[in-house]
Amino acid sequence: MWTTGRMSNAKSRLGLGTSLYFWALMDLTTTVLSSTPMPGVELETLFSDRPQSHQRSKRSWVWNQFFVLEEYTGTDPLYVGKLHSDMDRGDGSIKYILSGEGAGIVFTIDDTTGDIHAIQRLDREERAQYTLRAQALDRRTGRPMEPESEFIIKIQDINDNEPKFLDGPYIATVPEMSPVGTSVIQVTATDADDPTYGNSARVVYSILQGQPYFSVDSKTGVIRTALMNMDREAKEYYEVIIQAKDMGGQLGGLAGTTTVNITLSDVNDNPPRFPQKHYQMSVLESAPISSTVGRVFAKDLDEGINAEMKYTIVDGDGADTFDINTDPNFQVGIITVKKPLSFESKKSYTLKVEGANPHLEMRFLNLGPFQDTTTVHISVEDVDEPPVFEPSFYFVEVPEDVTIGTTIQIISAKDPDVTNNSIRYSIDRSSDPGRFFYVDITTGALMTARPLDREEFSWHNITVLAMEMNNPSQVGSVAVTIKVLDVNDNAPEFPRFYEAFICENAKAGQLIQTVSAVDQDDPHNGQHFYYSLAPEAANNPNFTVRDNQDNTARILTRRSGFRQQEQSVFYLPILIADSGQPVLSSTGTLTIQVCSCNEDGHIMSCSPEAYMLPVSLSRGALIAILACIFVLLVLSNCHQL
Repeated sequence: MWTTGRMSNAKSRLGLGTSLYFWALMDLTTTVLSSTPMPGVELETLFSDRPQSHQRSKRSWVWNQFFVLEEYTGTDPLYVGKLHSDMDRGDGSIKYILSGEGAGIVFTIDDTTGDIHAIQRLDREERAQYTLRAQALDRRTGRPMEPESEFIIKIQDINDNEPKFLDGPYIATVPEMSPVGTSVIQVTATDADDPTYGNSARVVYSILQGQPYFSVDSKTGVIRTALMNMDREAKEYYEVIIQAKDMGGQLGGLAGTTTVNITLSDVNDNPPRFPQKHYQMSVLESAPISSTVGRVFAKDLDEGINAEMKYTIVDGDGADTFDINTDPNFQVGIITVKKPLSFESKKSYTLKVEGANPHLEMRFLNLGPFQDTTTVHISVEDVDEPPVFEPSFYFVEVPEDVTIGTTIQIISAKDPDVTNNSIRYSIDRSSDPGRFFYVDITTGALMTARPLDREEFSWHNITVLAMEMNNPSQVGSVAVTIKVLDVNDNAPEFPRFYEAFICENAKAGQLIQTVSAVDQDDPHNGQHFYYSLAPEAANNPNFTVRDNQDNTARILTRRSGFRQQEQSVFYLPILIADSGQPVLSSTGTLTIQVCSCNEDGHIMSCSPEAYMLPVSLSRGALIAILACIFVLLVLSNCHQL
């Protein structure tokens, strides 16, 4: 039995009754005899009645815990500790029972000695502790000697897991020219070992590849720039390898690595420069407004928004005649014609063009100025210009029922040269393979040559040519888009064959079919169809039509009691009219078959021949038929007697 008051208090707090206690039980946070007890150390030897046991009153003892190291690889079962009752006289009369988590599977107990062993390899990262229950029984009677007690076996950690970067590999960016110490990214490694015990999970970061450009904080894993004035234009991509080592980085610790791909993002630290200080360009005097004369380019080593350019004409005698715009895709300056040109009036122009960065960073202004200029010389060339159409594009609308030969548009072109040659018109036949149109050779009157059908071709895109009489090589062209307008020339009709089925016991007013219609026309306000019985069926006694006013109609029975034997099929003509001008209509036929149905209204047969055959009889009908047969048999026997 325990002899110290301290032991008695512990047993009382645990509710162990009067006699069951544990050997080799101790809290990991407590140091006994200057070391943590290993599995198999019996507390009976650690807590004898010696004076020094009362000198450790500041320590917090936990009496109901065992501790055992994980990853034991020996061949024999691993000793964990011992259960003992002070009622045990050593004669085998006490039987120790172990139950709870892992009992009999992970842990076993010698029911005579109370020794507990682990029989499986333990992994703290899979399970950190087990809660079990102990009981001492009278071996002869099986009667509990004391109440059941609960205790815990904690798995003691060893350093068997290396740090891992779960989010790696990493991708990061940092602006070029960043000051030394600029934070780039933080990497984090996790260690599955116990962070509360020893240094197994204390991780230290170091950089294996990436010096002298970057450094890493050994405690936080924050990567920072370590070199001044890193230039993206010199080197843009860096592959940095970071190591995380446990045991505080000490020798023997486990390590893991990850890759951090770092890209230097661009800043505007390079001014633009024209590779040419003089450009020579030429333009035909017939060049239309907004036509391109040429391109200039100021090179910028930066990229993206920092390489964006804005070009302007800052001086020159052609500042009012030409314009310049920036192509946002290629960052080039496009010089275009702003006003009509004439070789006879002015043969050359000079422009002074500036290219400048619109997005500047104040800290790099000392590298500027962030603009450059170049001179552009433009020569105007005299040419025999082809005929020019006015306007430069035609859009014509024409109804589809227009009469053949109707003039739908006058096409006009003129010779811009001083000679003002006569013009002859024609249609590019590749643009009108169906030959729906022709143009008067002298007047340019565009007329229809064939009937138009919007339902076949709703648009025509043709090209009209104009040729100088005295110089057939000078040919101008213009695009003419013709939209064919709809007229009401198609009657509505059923989109498919409609067939309906009704039961012989159908009631008056019963819905048997909903119908809809289609029309190839496309009126401006949309289609609206009207439904009614055809004139020849206006007084039909069997069925009627109800217009739903939503382009559909319901077909309803007008009476009840249809019979297959009398008439098995009805043909109902339905008149469908549209809302066009003029109104067009057609007649569609709904085929209605009379069918025999069961009591639930489900169709059984729509064939008149099948009507004579009993398809399905209820249980009551079968009983009635059998009863009749029985009566007939009885009467027949009586007659014979």
